[in-house]
Amino acid sequence: MKQIKVLGTGCATCKQLEKLVRQAVEETGTEATIEKVEDIQDIIAYNVMSTPALVIDEEVRSAGRVPSIEELRQLIAS
Repeated sequence: MKQIKVLGTGCATCKQLEKLVRQAVEETGTEATIEKVEDIQDIIAYNVMSTPALVIDEEVRSAGRVPSIEELRQLIAS
């Protein structure tokens, strides 16, 4: 099971990324836990300087932007 974290303080783009991640997980049929991380100290621990960020299995895969749904599907499936 994949562990997916959406890092962000609650801004509109962070919420958009979380929504798209949930959609991509559902569309790919991937078993995953999705966690929203809003604590700034937890975000900094990933060395992320701009949000939203996407962490899959403890590896930062995207930061500072909202990937397309197609890109998210590929990131989650790989």
